[in-house]
Amino acid sequence: MKQRILLVDDREDNLFSMETILEPDGYEFVKASSGRQALKILLAEFDFALILMDVKMPNLNGFETAALIYEREKLKHIPIIFITANTYGEENIFKGYRTGAVDYIYKPVNPDLLRAKVAVFVDLYKKNQQLLLQEKKLTAINKSLQNEINDRKASEEKIIELNHQLLKNIDGLEKANRELDRFAFMASHDLQEPLRKILAFTDRLYIRHKDKLDEDGLFNIDRIQKSAARMQELIKDILTFSKYSAQQDHFEQVDLNLLLQDVVDDLKPMVAEKKARIEISGLPVLFVNPGLIKPLFSNLLSNSLKYCKKDEPPFIRIYTANADNAGRDAGAQTKYCRIHVNDNGIGFGQQYAEQIFEMFQRLHSNTEYEGTGIGLALCKLIAEKHNGFISALSKESEGSTFIVSLPLHQEVTRKEIA
Repeated sequence: MKQRILLVDDREDNLFSMETILEPDGYEFVKASSGRQALKILLAEFDFALILMDVKMPNLNGFETAALIYEREKLKHIPIIFITANTYGEENIFKGYRTGAVDYIYKPVNPDLLRAKVAVFVDLYKKNQQLLLQEKKLTAINKSLQNEINDRKASEEKIIELNHQLLKNIDGLEKANRELDRFAFMASHDLQEPLRKILAFTDRLYIRHKDKLDEDGLFNIDRIQKSAARMQELIKDILTFSKYSAQQDHFEQVDLNLLLQDVVDDLKPMVAEKKARIEISGLPVLFVNPGLIKPLFSNLLSNSLKYCKKDEPPFIRIYTANADNAGRDAGAQTKYCRIHVNDNGIGFGQQYAEQIFEMFQRLHSNTEYEGTGIGLALCKLIAEKHNGFISALSKESEGSTFIVSLPLHQEVTRKEIA
């Protein structure tokens, strides 16, 4: 943009002379023939880089015009150079500076001096404008930053409030879970006594009166005893689930090969009965809770033995896959060890792969295969207590593979390591 200069002089030839000298430097000129006309121009426009004003003018002289110009706040930034043919002495020169003038140029005007002085003040104006523009930008940036800080503070306060609420909810849920566990334990414990009496009295009834009962009566007693035994098994599993749910985490280094061998030894009678073959290979040493991890694998092996094909001996392979960090969360950084429990049993439809880990969910009736529907829910609970998870792959008549994913590096306290 061309820089604008206001030229004020009552003589046309002086205005023309200044314009001719400065025109090659590319300035834009606005001319006023009196102080009053200059004031009128400045009422509407104030974007001038400089004012060149004659001192001696009729009505309003240069000093008086300058004083009126600088009364307006918007015009105080415009420098004024007085053009004069007289040397007024120090007192009058001081008067000019006091009104706001920045310099004097004496007539006859030296063109080079005029151009040099004008160039200096125009350059100062440019730099001042740049500073003002930068200040506006910085003010806008600061305002934006302040708004962002205020928004962030509000968000942080909201997050803190939500965290407090979440902690309260978690605390409430933990209390509710403890109460539920206590209720389940007490209810299951209290139910065992009447069940024992039902079994005892039906045994006594059968022993004393079996000769007097007809076939239907004997059948009903048998059904009562079987139902009571199943209820007893269900209560036992609920108590087990409640016990493991409440158990505190305690991890120690365990060789899973040895732990699995102990599980197989405990299942020897069932393994022998089914003529099963179990193969264990390459399991790692991990930080686990042996009191929890053992029933997890015991349940998985028991299921593989239970749900075997009638015309084919069970074959169960337990092995580990390469460790990776592909957890259920795609962005997970935790590395997991995948332990596969693969069998050649009856299998199930893959659409039930999530359902089977829910409490009391069974894919077969109790007449086909005994069970309470708690075993796999217990496996899921134990895996999660180890900061891991369990999943299943299966196809009907083609066997199943249960995959237990446990962290390679468990967070443990020094006390647990010791």
